[in-house]
Amino acid sequence: MNNTILRPQDRLLSDNQQVCRKIHINHTRNRKQDQTENIDAAARDFRYADCQDEYWNPEEFSLMYGTSLWEQSTASQRIKLNHLYWVAYYSQIISAEIATIYFNQTSAAGLYAQEDFRSVCDMLDLESAQERAHINAFRTVSQQVEEVLFGKRVFTYPMRGPFTETMVFADTNALRQWWKKIQLQYFGLISANNAFLACQYFTVRGVRTLNGKLVQHKLSKYHQQHPDPDRSPIPSKISYYHFLDESFHFNSSTILSHEVVKCLPPPTKYERMVANLGLRGCQQDHYHFSAAINGIFWYDPAMYGAISSVLRSDIFGMDEAEIEVMLHRCFTEESEGLHNSHQTHAEAMASYKAYLADVDYAWATNKEMSLMGANSIPKYLATQRRALRGYAKS
Repeated sequence: MNNTILRPQDRLLSDNQQVCRKIHINHTRNRKQDQTENIDAAARDFRYADCQDEYWNPEEFSLMYGTSLWEQSTASQRIKLNHLYWVAYYSQIISAEIATIYFNQTSAAGLYAQEDFRSVCDMLDLESAQERAHINAFRTVSQQVEEVLFGKRVFTYPMRGPFTETMVFADTNALRQWWKKIQLQYFGLISANNAFLACQYFTVRGVRTLNGKLVQHKLSKYHQQHPDPDRSPIPSKISYYHFLDESFHFNSSTILSHEVVKCLPPPTKYERMVANLGLRGCQQDHYHFSAAINGIFWYDPAMYGAISSVLRSDIFGMDEAEIEVMLHRCFTEESEGLHNSHQTHAEAMASYKAYLADVDYAWATNKEMSLMGANSIPKYLATQRRALRGYAKS
């Protein structure tokens, strides 16, 4: 390109060969190791009857693990709780990946007006295609499992748009959902015409992906460490394939949010504000931790109905009085499961701080994760006691 035709304020990504090389390597390796074919084949071959009697995840990654329900469950009930963790966990991932597909594209649009940013856009196009394959596989398995076990949806949901509340079980109401939708729509609009905010989205994506990276690495090991990996359960294989793809996606987030953004003019005061509000929103979404499911920051009172459906089903066959007692025992008493989830919450928070340490535009409250760090086990238990009183009366 003849640089003499560029304006003085233009900055070229190609001027930073080290960053260009990182983008090229990440994109090339992701294309070479793309797991879409494996994931699609696994989804086509999945039959719940073929793997309904074996674990799909490490035992500690089971629904209600370490709670009173887990302690009194039979071996076969524990296997079902292990499957339901997979269903619940990847139902949350579906929601996140739907949003990712959309914001990948708006962020790419935000870079269209920049010279020589094609390599970034091509990298994001591949990731979006992979996310669609992930979503299809997760839905195929999850819906089949719930149809067999419940005959209805419990943790799954009809396909949703990118402006829906990302957290499937959130501390929210109709007004908050409406406001969240407006915020997401507005960010999509402005980031599609702002290169800094387009890159900054990947700061938020990187933070949100970090916890998933920690958990999914452990889930992927179940397939890798299986005595006969070729014969491991299909959902375990999907967990492994998904982790391989997402490792490259996390690399993309880091490159864009920490290095590509430095190839742009410094952010304005307004851009800094929007960027920090996005990070604060991530803290709000990740404020809670769940005794029911380790590794997803769901708001447990929003899950009471889903957990009651599990307890009422043929898996446990509890009546309403037994369900009420079990909810109190699982959610208002300290347990191994609660402490495990709190530990995961703390590990995630520490990784978020490290990720944001050199993000110079981040507010101190975001770098320190002060909002997310304000939660605690005593606060969790107090919240559950209040919420269960209201749930019992409803």
